[in-house]
Amino acid sequence: MLSLNDSHPDHDLGTPARESAQTVTLTIDGVEVSAPAGTSVMRAAIDAGIEVPKLCATDSLEPFGSCRLCLVEIDGRRGTPASCTTPVEAGMSVRSQSPRLAKLRKGVMELYISDHPLDCLTCSANGDCELQDMAGAVGLREVRYGYEGRNHLESKKDESNPYFTYDASKCIVCNRCVRACEETQGTFALTISGRGFESRVSPGMDEPFMESECVSCGACVSACPTATLQEKTVIELGMPTKSVTTTCAYCGVGCGFKAEVKGTEVIRMTPWKDGKANEGHSCVKGRFAWGYATHKDRVTKPMIRARITDPWREVSWDEAIGHAASEFKRLQAAFGTNSIGGITSSRCTNEETYLVQKLVRAAFGNNNVDTCARVCHSPTGYGLGQTYGTSAGTQTFKSVAKADVIMVIGANPSEAHPVFASRMKRRLRQGARLIVVDPRRIDLVAGAHVKADFHLQLRPGTNVAVVTSLAHVIVTEGLDDAAYVAERCDDKSVQQWREFVARPENSPEAFERETGVPAALVRGAARLYASGSANGTAQSLADAMAAGGKRPNGAIYYGLGVTEHSQGSTAVMAIANLAMVTGNVGREGVGVNPLRGQNNVQGSCDMGSFPHELPGYRHIGGAEVRAQFDQAWGVTLQPEPGLRIPNMFDAALAGEFKGLYCQGEDIVQSDPDTQHVSSALQAMECVVVQDIFLNETAKYAHVFLPGSSFLEKDGTFTNAERRISRVRKVMPPLSGVGDWEATVKLSNALGYPMAYTHPEQIMQEIAALTPTFAGVSYEKIDRLGSVQWPCNDSTAEAGTDIMHVDRFVRGKGRFVITQYVATDEKVTRKFPLLLTTGRILSQYNVGAQTRRTFNSQWHDEDRLEIHPQDALDRGVKDGDWVGITSRAGETVLRATLTERVQPGVVYTTFHFPESGANVITTDSSDWATNCPEYKVTAVQVMPVAQPSTWQRAYKDFNEDQERFLADARLGAAVTVTGK
Repeated sequence: MLSLNDSHPDHDLGTPARESAQTVTLTIDGVEVSAPAGTSVMRAAIDAGIEVPKLCATDSLEPFGSCRLCLVEIDGRRGTPASCTTPVEAGMSVRSQSPRLAKLRKGVMELYISDHPLDCLTCSANGDCELQDMAGAVGLREVRYGYEGRNHLESKKDESNPYFTYDASKCIVCNRCVRACEETQGTFALTISGRGFESRVSPGMDEPFMESECVSCGACVSACPTATLQEKTVIELGMPTKSVTTTCAYCGVGCGFKAEVKGTEVIRMTPWKDGKANEGHSCVKGRFAWGYATHKDRVTKPMIRARITDPWREVSWDEAIGHAASEFKRLQAAFGTNSIGGITSSRCTNEETYLVQKLVRAAFGNNNVDTCARVCHSPTGYGLGQTYGTSAGTQTFKSVAKADVIMVIGANPSEAHPVFASRMKRRLRQGARLIVVDPRRIDLVAGAHVKADFHLQLRPGTNVAVVTSLAHVIVTEGLDDAAYVAERCDDKSVQQWREFVARPENSPEAFERETGVPAALVRGAARLYASGSANGTAQSLADAMAAGGKRPNGAIYYGLGVTEHSQGSTAVMAIANLAMVTGNVGREGVGVNPLRGQNNVQGSCDMGSFPHELPGYRHIGGAEVRAQFDQAWGVTLQPEPGLRIPNMFDAALAGEFKGLYCQGEDIVQSDPDTQHVSSALQAMECVVVQDIFLNETAKYAHVFLPGSSFLEKDGTFTNAERRISRVRKVMPPLSGVGDWEATVKLSNALGYPMAYTHPEQIMQEIAALTPTFAGVSYEKIDRLGSVQWPCNDSTAEAGTDIMHVDRFVRGKGRFVITQYVATDEKVTRKFPLLLTTGRILSQYNVGAQTRRTFNSQWHDEDRLEIHPQDALDRGVKDGDWVGITSRAGETVLRATLTERVQPGVVYTTFHFPESGANVITTDSSDWATNCPEYKVTAVQVMPVAQPSTWQRAYKDFNEDQERFLADARLGAAVTVTGK
């Protein structure tokens, strides 16, 4: 494996590290070696620079001891034990080399090679094959056994997976792929079928990979020591020649990857073993779905047009920037300073996002800037800010390994955050208990070797009722951590909150009819979270602690199923209350952890993308803070907050908001009430979209600025752990201009000069102006791998892994009254079902990236999940086309009958624009932040025979826009060739 920007291999220490306060000293090949107790002899040797041959061992998997290459001799012991499965002992004397060992190893290798194709020179893994390496390491020069006997050389290849092949003829049955699927991924999709000589790796019951339960995470491919499991890009393009360490641009887990390249062409993406968020694991999107970066649909030339009914015209960067700046100046002169604004991107880097909000505040002269977090996690920022004093999660992902009870609310980690889900499932298999609060029966409720103790299958829109009733049980049954609360929390708010939650109207019984969750389940879940037992009592908890025990570590993980509601902010505060009252904040294994949806949605918030906040979550109304930016930026900032995204739309329809700079967001597809959004954009006179594709929003644009993919960027992303990681340029921007450079050009054209020459200078400015980022630098990230904010003089060098350890950021933790208020979006005879939405593993967000990869082989359309009883009542069969009608609009999808949803609830995803999922979501939103209520829409579902009116209009509009793009490209080609 190629290493960080050079050719040195990552060193594999053979077996996982062991944690122990005890150090053991032994002798290996005459060298004194010390290692933590429990460490294998193999790891101790390799760590000391003494190489031991191995094939079945790798430091990401537990030792297996099958290959017999790592045999050693130990004084006082008979035989030749495997060093991978032998723990170190004090005073042990080990020999890794001897004539006896050499003979044994050479004999083992002969047996392997006798049933292996001798095609090393033409093999796709030539130079990256551990079998080849070990043959050389043991000095094998000839094989005494011929191919006349039984062998597996004619075994058929399985090429069903679009990303990798399985060549059984090269399999040495080392079990590494099977173990990786079990230990690393937790899917248990692979097994060894047959016995003895007939043993072979089998997906499922000897099925092709694509028909098995395999989720294509790539763990098996990474673990394979031969060419048995191999990326198809390597087979087609050859081995990479160098690698660049970077960060994935999909979800908020923020996995570290090695982009392995040949020249500027990416050959494969391999998960970085030292990536703190993923530790060498990956999912199908990050591992394989990066081909969109060079897809033929990429738009790499700037374009302009006067109206959206006009064809595009390709122009130079200077003309496009000049035209956009001229239009923005014209609009402000005619309609006022506040008539234009900008939207930052959660897919762009911190540095790029910072520049866009700076452009709006300093060059536009207003605070009309917002970001996609408005429509996903803005309630997290508000709710955690009110209770704890900071707008981010409290833990590292690794912290889940210390959790005793895990509560997952309104999140589906297996689909949306799969690498974290693998960590979580590993802990659950080790014995942690699980509570799932979700309207659907997600994978975690009853998956492979994982089963929830409680599934609170609530009615959509009743999160606050359920969480408040959980708190009711904990307080009224004396399961709270009174000592923690007394020491760490605000007395007045505690007393008021206790009185509130203890009221009979907040009991599980009182809420049962509203939530649909049996009171007994709520009480059992509350006791489990607070005491570690579904039957726990205050007395049993006190007895356990008196006997030297401790309160169980309870960790809460939540997602958009919490925030995207009319009471999203209230629900976040209810969760924060629940964690505080049980003392589950401020150490490993506990905490309140929002699972962020996009790669840099945390960073986009940190960088000051909200209209009321400057970078670091400091209010624009603060004169002292504003003065710092006035001086640094050479302007006088406006003290009044600007427009939020929904306000921009309303102002546009009122004729007051005329121009928008939208970088890397597809608001037409992702925001609610699609027809309202498109009408607002059509009411604007200058919409500038910067993106890599002509997305749904760009079809309403007047200026298109080509964006750059993560492979073309230098900068940083911040994941859901507050972890700041480097993004490094793998290839030059296809348009010739990076996203940050385009913003600089626009600012300069507007008359506000920006003189950056590299993103590092932007981060230096961020650090100088943002206290939580004061200690962040590229040098430090390069040296340490990543840092976590807060990172400054008052923290460790690498920042803060666990928040609120001794005190909350705001000082005393604040409890907030969380009165349940039923959503206005109610079922009626006309709209008797509740629609809720979510994501699926193979697709990502609006699908602009993943739809342009082979991932669509798993999921090529959005479908409506409906309970069989609801389908029967409507005469709907599986696969039928159904119309979904809400108060906002109508669309048509194909139906999937499933008991994953409860009667009265339907569910869909939103990855394909033609589905129109957001045509039917309404403009109902969170009371504090305007986060849309995507998760609760009253609908009717009936069989239909044709697409909806909106879908037919969309088809015509889309064909026109695609033709305008094709004509622009053809016109440019004709101009270039002179024909």
